[in-house]
Amino acid sequence: MDVRFDQLNQPYYIPPPKRKVFVSYHHRADQGYCDWLTTHLGGTLEVFTDRALGDPIRSDDSEYVNRTIREDYISGSSVTVVLCGAETYKRKYVDWEICSTLHHEHALLGIALPTAMRGDQNGVIVPARLHANVQSGYAHWANWDHQAWSNAPAIFVALLEEAIRRSTNKQLIQNNMEKMARNQS
Repeated sequence: MDVRFDQLNQPYYIPPPKRKVFVSYHHRADQGYCDWLTTHLGGTLEVFTDRALGDPIRSDDSEYVNRTIREDYISGSSVTVVLCGAETYKRKYVDWEICSTLHHEHALLGIALPTAMRGDQNGVIVPARLHANVQSGYAHWANWDHQAWSNAPAIFVALLEEAIRRSTNKQLIQNNMEKMARNQS
């Protein structure tokens, strides 16, 4: 193959590999945000593989539910995106999904939705396990910005890649707290 000199100095962009993304969120309250991500970014960028639980796992056996989440959903993904809305921090399945993500040492990206609850110092209230991993530096944190992501989808891809980069330091994982036994009211 002949290579001309002027071709040697051309920058080459190698897009990141397609990431298998699991989206964790409060289904009743935040379904629209998940739908927007999969519709607007999933097809355009071929970034998303929709791995969210379509229907709740019907069982009173919490170990069975945890195992199903780990084996059927989390194990095939490379990053979990946690959409943090008004009641996300109260949801046991979200906590269990984060726990399983960390158990598999996958990347974790938290996104503050516009509906997120704010605490005393105006910080977003998030699931405790996510908060611990953002604080440790293992998880990445961002704000919802569908306008920017619509105009430049690579911005969202960069968030995923930063979460994956951070997840290489496994010593930062904070996953030793008790799993939520039930949803908070």
